[in-house]
Amino acid sequence: MTEKESKVSTSSVSLETFYCQKAGMTRVFDESGNHVPVTVVKLISNYITQVKTDEKDGYESYQVGYGQVKEKNTSKPVSGKLKKASVEVNLRHFSEVKTKGSEVSKESLGGLVNLESFEKGCFVDVTAITKGKGFQGVIKKFGFSGGPAAHGSHFHRGTGSIGNRATPGRVFKGKKMPGRMGGKTKTVQNLRIQEINLEKGFALIRGSVPGPKDGYVRVSKAIKK
Repeated sequence: MTEKESKVSTSSVSLETFYCQKAGMTRVFDESGNHVPVTVVKLISNYITQVKTDEKDGYESYQVGYGQVKEKNTSKPVSGKLKKASVEVNLRHFSEVKTKGSEVSKESLGGLVNLESFEKGCFVDVTAITKGKGFQGVIKKFGFSGGPAAHGSHFHRGTGSIGNRATPGRVFKGKKMPGRMGGKTKTVQNLRIQEINLEKGFALIRGSVPGPKDGYVRVSKAIKK
């Protein structure tokens, strides 16, 4: 924690969602000696930058700010928002987190999100933006088989037929064709937390998590567990 972070309000609020950064993948061994592939995520500070209420906004939620940047990379409107919330660090990203079963508190403004409700063995849903692969063909994008690779074949890695003749006389919407791959928001459900260490600032999540290294990841309590 930096010197500036220590000056921020020590109040905290417990939410079912927090934001972190993907650090990479590794493996660990559980109590039975089984090999477990895990994704390492870096726990970063999540600040309450705005409190939305029924009276003013029509619904209740917290706006969470994360991703510390230099002061020169912060716009004046964002600086004003952070100053109003008594947050003395410069943040880049902001997202809303709705509360469940509890009312929002204006006293939480400027405080930190408490992660104590996330424990080992807890099931979570992980959301992130997938790696961008650029413009790709149907073989890489959708796993098409393609045609013969022998000499004389005019059908190797092409798409193939995309429709019929005069009926229907058009290409059906949603047809799998070449195009941009990746760069989309993806959610992986029911992943389990293998280990979480608040003191050292990291967590291990079983399995793979979408997104590139150092990309921001949204971790929420699993809705289907």
